[in-house]
Amino acid sequence: MRTILTLMRKDFANFFRDRTAVTLTFLIPIVLIYIFGFVFGVNRKDSGPNGIRLAVVNESSNPVAKKIVDSLSQDKAFHVVTKTEDGQPERLLTEADLRPLMRRDEFRYAVILPKDLLAETGIGVHLKIFSNPRNEIENQTVQGLLQRNLFASAPELLGQSLQASARQFIGDARLQKFNDQLATAIANTFGGDKEAIQQRIASGNFGFGNLGGSSSSSSGGGAADFVSRLIHIDTEQVVGQQVKNPGATRVVGGWAVMFLLFALSASAAAFFNEKKAGLFIRLLSAPVHRSQLLWSRFGFGVILGLFQLTMLFFAGYLLYGIDLFSNFVNLLLVCLAAAMACTAVGMLLASLSPSAEAAQGLSSFVILVMSATGGAWFPVSFMPEFMQHVAKFTVVYWAMEGFAEVLWSHLSFVDLLPTLGVLLGISAGVMALAIWFFKRRRLFE
Repeated sequence: MRTILTLMRKDFANFFRDRTAVTLTFLIPIVLIYIFGFVFGVNRKDSGPNGIRLAVVNESSNPVAKKIVDSLSQDKAFHVVTKTEDGQPERLLTEADLRPLMRRDEFRYAVILPKDLLAETGIGVHLKIFSNPRNEIENQTVQGLLQRNLFASAPELLGQSLQASARQFIGDARLQKFNDQLATAIANTFGGDKEAIQQRIASGNFGFGNLGGSSSSSSGGGAADFVSRLIHIDTEQVVGQQVKNPGATRVVGGWAVMFLLFALSASAAAFFNEKKAGLFIRLLSAPVHRSQLLWSRFGFGVILGLFQLTMLFFAGYLLYGIDLFSNFVNLLLVCLAAAMACTAVGMLLASLSPSAEAAQGLSSFVILVMSATGGAWFPVSFMPEFMQHVAKFTVVYWAMEGFAEVLWSHLSFVDLLPTLGVLLGISAGVMALAIWFFKRRRLFE
């Protein structure tokens, strides 16, 4: 028994000396659980999306329309935009502004409250919703939240529509007489101020409560189903209508860049095999500089990464029918920029790590955290606002942006320049750091 305990102490001692094993066992799961907690509402009071940019155009003079805008503005899921931005002369957005802005991904959802918010004849409410549904999970959630906010004001709107329709058919005098008699009956039966009740009835507030926000589990309908039948929502998908397989197109970029990072990090860790084999000594005895060792490995990684991404997307084309060839040149450019940025990250990790095991542990930690926060696993909008800002400092986020802009939005080369510029900037900055650290580390012991 004593021998077994001694051997166990030996195993624990070896385990805790291995920082890579300790990191993979404890640190990475804790960090990922923490991130998942934010996404699924464990670490915060409110779950679901946060701060999704939503354009709202209010063309109606109806007071209830302003209530709808206020309701959307107070919803933490949305960051409501009603005016022009980006240095343009400030003015209210119009419906004509929305489609070009959504094609540039200024925002992915828009609500229009048109002048004919209330039907001129009959009873009903008319609304418009524009979308750019890049992510299916986010899209379904946003559509539900929009309908919840819009339906909350539906009873009052329908009441106004009912009053307007009644006024058209029976005349204003008879309608006022009916409202007066109804207010009198309500006041006599249930109590209350008759004048206040009559004003509420005339404004369309019949006291329906939360009819629009309630739900009915019966297949026959119920109050919510009745309200929904009287609300006509025109929906338009502004971007992505031509995408052949939306589901596969949405997710392929995230998984491709994550696997690319793993492959390039493993390639970068091959530095340590060359070191053990004594290759560094022989190379540096020739007219070769340290930075050239890193740049050669960088060039190899870029070519390997470009080939891997191309093969992954081609597999997506064969398996799921993803449209590659209508914007193929721009796709190659994004793949090249993404491969450069990912390779640079691999070079930096190799330059910082003292051993192959440490490089493996650090790479696993960085890649999994970047994939989780950068949007490869779930929508970035489901994270708190501060983590959405953190996501923009990851290679995964910008690579996915580039792939979505090519495969989903089919942007031109000029429109892709900002994303390409960010990826190339990441590549240059990270490689500069990698070379600086590599020149200062000990290569020989």
